Amino acid sequence: MLSFLHTVVLSLTEGLTEFLPISSTGHMILAGKLLGIPETDFVKTFEIVIQLGAIMAIVVLYFKKFLSSFNLIKKLLVAFIPTAIVGFTLYPLIKGVLLGSSAITLNALFWGGAAIIAIEWFLRRKKTEAKKESQITYRQALIIGTFQSLSVIPGVSRAAATIIGGLLTGLNRETATEFSFLLAVPTMIAATGLDVWKSRHMIASGGVITLFGGTVLAFFFAILAVKFLVNYVKRHDFTAFGVYRVILSVLFYLFVK
Repeated sequence: MLSFLHTVVLSLTEGLTEFLPISSTGHMILAGKLLGIPETDFVKTFEIVIQLGAIMAIVVLYFKKFLSSFNLIKKLLVAFIPTAIVGFTLYPLIKGVLLGSSAITLNALFWGGAAIIAIEWFLRRKKTEAKKESQITYRQALIIGTFQSLSVIPGVSRAAATIIGGLLTGLNRETATEFSFLLAVPTMIAATGLDVWKSRHMIASGGVITLFGGTVLAFFFAILAVKFLVNYVKRHDFTAFGVYRVILSVLFYLFVK
């Protein structure tokens, strides 16, 4: 079980970082390390289940967009396919080995941050297209989804992978960012649903209130993060997030690991 403080910190971390290109899973692993939270099966399940709160933030903020375009929903499902294949196939490896590994997380944070910096430098010379999400092609959706499948590695960041994938296909930052938000819904529902089903006996035996409270907190903090990023990308690129990832991983390696 988690203490009240640990529940609040992990939920805040999930909500604020889920949709930023800095890795929510990576930050929760590092937060758990700082707080001395043991990486039990319940803690790993908690970190996955509270993503439901973040999902609901997107549903609440973008429900009109979901309802107005069946074509968009089809593109999201196509983009979800690569991650579904990787996630369902490698579930035991992801839950048993990758989650909780600070070494893997730090490497992913560092090299992911370096990649963001390099790609942003490259994109300064590349023309982007100002499209609506419904105008994204199936090919672009599949490429974005393939990038998303890399995020099964903690520290990579689902948001970073999908946004960068979108930018590399020619989308502008606003469109790539919003498509990343929308793609989170089927992806995170599937990931959370799978884990809840496989962990149903452990959840039923205790911790339901903790999971519910963490989910509610993650919902409110995720709304704040989404609104921040929507405004941020109108004036800035993602270089600052790349620099942040590199600095965080180095500092954590030197002073905490």
